[in-house]
Amino acid sequence: MRRYYTRVCNFYYGKESKLLVSKKKTLSLNNNKEISFANLEIISRRSKKKISIKEIDNLPKLLRKQIDLDLKNIQSKKKNFANLNFQKIPNIMGVLNLTPDSFSDGGKFNSKKKGTDHALKMYQSGANIIDVGGESTRPGSNAINIKLEWSRIEKIIKSISKKIPLSLDTRKSEIMEKGINLGIKMINDVSGLSYDAKTIDILKKYKIPLVIQHTQGIPENMQNHPRYENELLDIYDFFEKKIKFLRSIGIKHSKIIIDPGIGFGKNLKHNMNLISNISIFHSLGFPILVGNSRKRFIKEISGKNDTKSRIGGTVASSIYLMSQGIQILRIHDVNELLQGIKVFKKLFKN
Repeated sequence: MRRYYTRVCNFYYGKESKLLVSKKKTLSLNNNKEISFANLEIISRRSKKKISIKEIDNLPKLLRKQIDLDLKNIQSKKKNFANLNFQKIPNIMGVLNLTPDSFSDGGKFNSKKKGTDHALKMYQSGANIIDVGGESTRPGSNAINIKLEWSRIEKIIKSISKKIPLSLDTRKSEIMEKGINLGIKMINDVSGLSYDAKTIDILKKYKIPLVIQHTQGIPENMQNHPRYENELLDIYDFFEKKIKFLRSIGIKHSKIIIDPGIGFGKNLKHNMNLISNISIFHSLGFPILVGNSRKRFIKEISGKNDTKSRIGGTVASSIYLMSQGIQILRIHDVNELLQGIKVFKKLFKN
């Protein structure tokens, strides 16, 4: 049988969603009546067909069986962890780059006082978790050694890990273990577990929540003519294969988050297709994280190259992602984004 993929679409939000779910005109996402969908897009590598949820029973038996399995994943309630509440959409992961060369805020917070103050400010503004990183993985960046990376983040982790929940943005198993021993609640590996083979041992040992990101290539070369047969389905297949592997070696999958990796080995076309069709990843059955904050696609669409102030594009894309049920947004400007989200939600409640 041809391989098919299920993308939920035509979402409803807030009070209207609750009403439609009660009338069985829509199906809830993640068992959350405040966001629901009325249609499915059934996709293969050769075709695409949109149907209403009422038409599911009319599908051929084998296809309906596959769609029903996808819907089970889509509608399942996700288990909360690391101060993330998946009945609340979206959760916010605040970005704390303790580097001299990150793409938009390099050098801005790379001292203990500045980094600590900024982390506390983002948390007090409403971030659920703060993502601490000591190595830039922006396009064109080079890997740094473990000693240097750890020296950038150790003091700040020690200073705030007991006060606020922290995620650790690293590709290196040794850094992961050091961070976990200081109270890190989650690992965010932009390499998708491909950089350091010993990462698997750390995951098995500590059973810590994990973000698996898709990246094509490595930071040094990932933007040199990235190519896909079909970026949406290729990345879906990557996650499916990676998760199957983790299960096969005994790693429980209840604490995994997936991140399609906007800007990591993708051009503008790839990024826009991923964002506009992001809801396809719900059928994998895991919370989805998207790092859209201040990304290059905003500059490419707006025509303005200001990496430090892409708030308008960040807010616009974030509200779109939220309306597609994305559970976590990785954000630099936490206060500004949450202001936009609060206004958006208030409008939908009236």
